[in-house]
Amino acid sequence: MFQLDLKNGKPIYEQIVDKFKEFIITGVLKPDEKIPSVRDLAKQLTINPNTIQKAYRELEYQGYVYSVQGLGSFTSSPDKILDTNKVDHLKEQINNNICELLYMGFEPDEMEKYIKNILSSWKGGRQND
Repeated sequence: MFQLDLKNGKPIYEQIVDKFKEFIITGVLKPDEKIPSVRDLAKQLTINPNTIQKAYRELEYQGYVYSVQGLGSFTSSPDKILDTNKVDHLKEQINNNICELLYMGFEPDEMEKYIKNILSSWKGGRQND
């Protein structure tokens, strides 16, 4: 399904969380799609099942997946993911990053073009290839 960067300083479970979030956000994984079992993914990635379980718990806590007893874990619908606190936090991060870019000399016109480029490359949450 994906590769992990063992030389990366980021913990493995966080890499798994980030990769699943990327797949869900970009539409690679559709809403209500079953994701691999903890055991299957652990075997595929050759890592401890507890690491996968920790990543799945974090994804469930963040609202990206949900579990059904006896059936496994599934991706959530985007409308179930919306967390206003997280949205506010992300908006604040964007604001801080824009301020820092402006401080570093990034021109507002360049920024506008850059943002328009990003938005035009995305359609309905999916990046154009």
